Amino acid sequence: MAAISASLVKELRERTGLGMMECKKALAEVDGDLEQAIENLRKASGLKASKKAGRTAADGVVAAKVADDNSYAVVLEVNSETDFVARDEGFLSFVNTVLDKAFADKQEDVAALMAGDLESAREALVQKIGENIGVRRVAVVEGGLVDAYVHSNNRIASIIKLDGGSAELARDIAMHVAAVNPQVVKPEDMPADVVEKEKEIIKAQPDMEGKPAEIVEKMMVGRINKFLKESSLIEQPFVKNPELTVGKLAKEAGASIDSMVRFEVGEGIEKEEADFAAEVAAQVAASKG
Repeated sequence: MAAISASLVKELRERTGLGMMECKKALAEVDGDLEQAIENLRKASGLKASKKAGRTAADGVVAAKVADDNSYAVVLEVNSETDFVARDEGFLSFVNTVLDKAFADKQEDVAALMAGDLESAREALVQKIGENIGVRRVAVVEGGLVDAYVHSNNRIASIIKLDGGSAELARDIAMHVAAVNPQVVKPEDMPADVVEKEKEIIKAQPDMEGKPAEIVEKMMVGRINKFLKESSLIEQPFVKNPELTVGKLAKEAGASIDSMVRFEVGEGIEKEEADFAAEVAAQVAASKG
């Protein structure tokens, strides 16, 4: 039997998201053949699918679909536990099925969307693949002129709704939103609590200490304005032509930006980071006990 190295076990764990001992056993059974171990693990994963529901699914993909007449679009995020599964053909087929249903029904309520056949399909996929899989969120944007952009890694997607303009313009601005991640469309859209928090951060900066109140106020106004400008879509330099702001780009095309949606895989989800060395040590200690 071939010796199973720690690096090989680690690679199998990274590619499957499974436990160290499970991966080591799977590799031992096939004399270290990584691809065969993956195939065997996936074949057997249905036996353990019921245990997967509580595990954090913070990987996955986003997907979007736009109506032929650009009157509406849908974007969604479907999560898996690992990037390995996020590239699986069965997983991606499931994503497209969910997207088609959300698009056909203009449905952004996940519970309503998944009721019935889609939930059964999700459970069957969990049984087959052996990871927790979930549809996290869906957004429907309609009215005006709408287009979307999905980045090539399928991890960031955005939708832009314009008043006027063209589908090409909307898609270009959606690409900018995906790349730069503005917080709001216009400076006045920034929530008051976010502005107040930013003011507190600015006031606490070392160069504010000891200055007269009126100077502090003047400096703070300038920095808040800079923050709003940098965080607002219409004020940002257009990613394809930095000499032009996004707002000016739209205006020159006879359009204004009504709204935007941006999804990035896993944003806001706390993902547990496993310490491989510590886990090995714990397993060794347990075996000696």
